[in-house]
Amino acid sequence: MWHDWRRVNKRHEEIASALPAELDSLPRLKGFRLRGLEMTRLETFIDAAFAFAITMLVIAAQQVPDDIATLLRAFRNVPTFLCSIAVIGIFWRGHWLWSRRYGLEDGASIFISWAMLVTILIYIYPLKAVFGAMWYFLSDGRVGQTLGPSTDAQARMLFATYAVGFTAIALEIWLLNLRAWQLREPLRLNLRERLLTLGELKGWSIPTGVGIVSLILALVLPREKLAWSGWIDLSMAILVPVYSMYRKRSMAKALGEVKAKS
Repeated sequence: MWHDWRRVNKRHEEIASALPAELDSLPRLKGFRLRGLEMTRLETFIDAAFAFAITMLVIAAQQVPDDIATLLRAFRNVPTFLCSIAVIGIFWRGHWLWSRRYGLEDGASIFISWAMLVTILIYIYPLKAVFGAMWYFLSDGRVGQTLGPSTDAQARMLFATYAVGFTAIALEIWLLNLRAWQLREPLRLNLRERLLTLGELKGWSIPTGVGIVSLILALVLPREKLAWSGWIDLSMAILVPVYSMYRKRSMAKALGEVKAKS
């Protein structure tokens, strides 16, 4: 146990030694001092994986259209592409913000980031299929694409796989922020930064919870209603802004109380 404690202390010392002596001289983003302003090899690799995932969304189905009819058919997939890009963009920004704020590249952070990389590359296919099916359902076949002939079990498996992937990526970003919280002492997080980190942990619990609800719906809804297992994700368009307002008020109150005491 003593050996493990010394190893943890040594790791914390290494993280602390990588920080500049004057943290207040660092650039800030909404009051958070950016310890990871320069891109790490880890962030570069994750960015490349996200870029590859977007490329798969564009070229996986077919080649560049070479006639008008094919081009018009390709435009049916535009809503699917936009929704898929929006989801990928949310996750990319979550990892980007974590990288900028903390600049961590320790073993646990690398492992979680690699797990996220694997998940996003597996998740990209059910993501596109589910959004395509949802738009096909809502537009009565005008846009998107049908899943084609499939059994009830196959359709449920697709939507369940989508929900598991969505939940897993949100949970992985939550774990990255949890890792930053665990290292708050060597990272020398001030009060505002600690509150923001706790806010990120609570914030990323929202898509994690929505993903779990999506999984449950995929398992219990009747076949003709399965598309709602994917559309439940849109609830975040309400939940996230509401939570953001609550977080801002809570932070202002906490900082005000500390200032009043001092």
